[in-house]
Amino acid sequence: MNEATPRGLDRAVRLAIIGLTIGGLAAAFAYAGGWIGPQRLTPQHIIDAFEANAGTFPGYRKNHAKGICIAGYFESNGQAQGLSRAGVFAPGRTAVIGRLAIGGSNPHAPDAAVATRSMALQFQLPNGEQWRTAMNTPPVLAVATPEAFYEQVLAARPDPATGKPDPAKMQAFFAAHPETAAFRAWSAKAVPSDSFANIPYHGINAFRLVNAAGEQRYVRWSIQPEAPFAPLGEAGQDPDFLSRDLQRRLAEGPLRWHLMLTLAEAGDPTDDATRQWPAERRQVDAGTLVVERAEAQDQGACRDINFDPLVLPDGIEASDDPLLAARSAAYAVSYNRRTHEGAPAPAKESRHE
Repeated sequence: MNEATPRGLDRAVRLAIIGLTIGGLAAAFAYAGGWIGPQRLTPQHIIDAFEANAGTFPGYRKNHAKGICIAGYFESNGQAQGLSRAGVFAPGRTAVIGRLAIGGSNPHAPDAAVATRSMALQFQLPNGEQWRTAMNTPPVLAVATPEAFYEQVLAARPDPATGKPDPAKMQAFFAAHPETAAFRAWSAKAVPSDSFANIPYHGINAFRLVNAAGEQRYVRWSIQPEAPFAPLGEAGQDPDFLSRDLQRRLAEGPLRWHLMLTLAEAGDPTDDATRQWPAERRQVDAGTLVVERAEAQDQGACRDINFDPLVLPDGIEASDDPLLAARSAAYAVSYNRRTHEGAPAPAKESRHE
């Protein structure tokens, strides 16, 4: 995986934590209701389940609670303009506000103890439209349906005696869900890095691009760093090493990632986030994300943004992936709940973010 975990943590528990934190609530799938059991399962129930499993922290996001705001711009090179009429792909700059975070509901968790990192972005187009996207370090999800996710939440509920998920329950869950194989394979090989800045972030879900002629093409996108990868070493002993490292790097100059669009071919699944497309699929480098500054999330520009993945400009449309509407609904519940709870209690190390 791309994040450190506490020493001695059982592999099944490690996988449970990764699976529960990917997607910035991307796994909060059960919006439409009626999927599980005789009673309606709403986004409120899903958010309640996150808090029941990981703890309640008023005023914070209900997942990926610990983060830092970033700001800069996207420099389009025009290479994706033939794929989409969205203004963000026209040559030139688009202002960006974003957020880098670790997974989980605890805003005071040590950085190296959490299994997922994320990047969320809001592109502010000149015509007033916005594009919002929430990306994560894994390239796939563990499950593809609301039913499977709900089973995963139940399997990963901490045992009161240990405070950790029961490895036997997680192993049983994985055995019952062979679609988790790709995610587990990635997790087994991935290595944690020493920075937010030197790892890729994946959109995971498919979207549909529409060009000026009305032609459509399915894509998945990712953000690929220019900074070289470095494995996590002793820096991981600092509970807030990610925000400190980010500020140190930005003091030396802007950070850059490339927005890569992977184009689907006939037969590639567009409704199943557990299945990757073949590695030989064509990729288009659409331009460069340039991050110029960062600030603490309690007062930063990202604080009041709901990074809803269905806030899309003309020229980018949702695919048939059923998880997209569910993510949107869960994000809204999380946003409404935290804003009604009032200002969050400051993290002990927030002055360093």
